[in-house]
Amino acid sequence: MSLPHAILTALLERPSSGLELTRRFDKSIGYFWSATHQQIYRELGKLEAEGLIRTLPAAQPARGQKKSYEVLPAGRAELARWTSATQDPRPQRDVLLLRLRAAAVVGTAGLEADLRRHLELHQRQLAEYQEIEKRDFPPDRDAPEDRLRHLVLRAGIDLETFWTGWLTHALTEFAALPDTD
Repeated sequence: MSLPHAILTALLERPSSGLELTRRFDKSIGYFWSATHQQIYRELGKLEAEGLIRTLPAAQPARGQKKSYEVLPAGRAELARWTSATQDPRPQRDVLLLRLRAAAVVGTAGLEADLRRHLELHQRQLAEYQEIEKRDFPPDRDAPEDRLRHLVLRAGIDLETFWTGWLTHALTEFAALPDTD
């Protein structure tokens, strides 16, 4: 149920076309809530049918012109309702952790290389988040909406910091394991 709320959030930040939303998902919201362009377009149709968004009138009607959308009062109310609702944390599900557990009974072949690959990916993501933080959140940028957006980014930085530390520890443990392959 969160994709419609991610779209409502993005459209309240700035009315956009489906293509613009897809690009914005790739550059910001997609770091913590991903969606394909097909999912976004499908959801835009549903939100419009439910009366939560509307297509902005075109300045000059033209064939093949992209539609831009804005949030209606009912959409803002739905997003406020969802934001204020209580939600329990979801249990952690991670394929890498499951593979490590399985390796305890079938052996570790190929796993160390994949742990190294994961470490590199998390290090790159951490560096990207830190660059975004440096670029977009200077110390004097402290409006409430900026502070909340920065808080979301900090969650990403902290998670990537956790994963890089944990993977470094896991690789140290792997180095101490007897060869079982």
